[in-house]
Amino acid sequence: MDVTPTPTPASGPELLPEPRRLGALARLAPEPMKVILNWGRRYSLWVFNFGLACCAIEFIAASMARHDFIRLGVIPFAPGPRQADLMIVSGTVTDKMAPAVKRLYEQMPEPKYVISFGACSNCGGPYWDSYSVTKGVDQIIPVDVYVPGCPPRPEALLQGILKLQEKIARESLGERYGHAGARGAGTSTAALQSGLVAPPPASSGTEGAR
Repeated sequence: MDVTPTPTPASGPELLPEPRRLGALARLAPEPMKVILNWGRRYSLWVFNFGLACCAIEFIAASMARHDFIRLGVIPFAPGPRQADLMIVSGTVTDKMAPAVKRLYEQMPEPKYVISFGACSNCGGPYWDSYSVTKGVDQIIPVDVYVPGCPPRPEALLQGILKLQEKIARESLGERYGHAGARGAGTSTAALQSGLVAPPPASSGTEGAR
């Protein structure tokens, strides 16, 4: 017979569960699993390059043999947005191109990250006062790392990738997606489809028979 005394609950306000503890088994091994998952994410970043101007040449140079960012676990030129983890926006984002950037970002699976590469992508650069240039890509999508310069050198992109990997290594997906104020949380379907083109109306059965 177990005679272990039942602990008396302490007086005071009731403690809420810690938000980053996910699942019933999270209390047994939360930190090791987070380390393993983050380790896999930080060293297997498929890049969806969105080269828009001269900074894209520096991005290409960073992927070539001299700098070779594949040694950092970054795989360039993903087949499409649905296979990508990281979007690198390099160049001037115009108001006409902004809806395409947003749509492709929304097609990327979670968790996804964004590096803004160059002054034009960060804040509009020398064209910030133009009527047709978006004042930074962060006006339309969230940015994780900003790389300054006009244009930045390939070494600057390597440092930006290292900073992003440090951020991924210490992040918690519970904190990233478990709160109402987190990025991507609480977004309605209508909000995600706001910038998409509506499909044509379906034809009736009689018209299809013809």
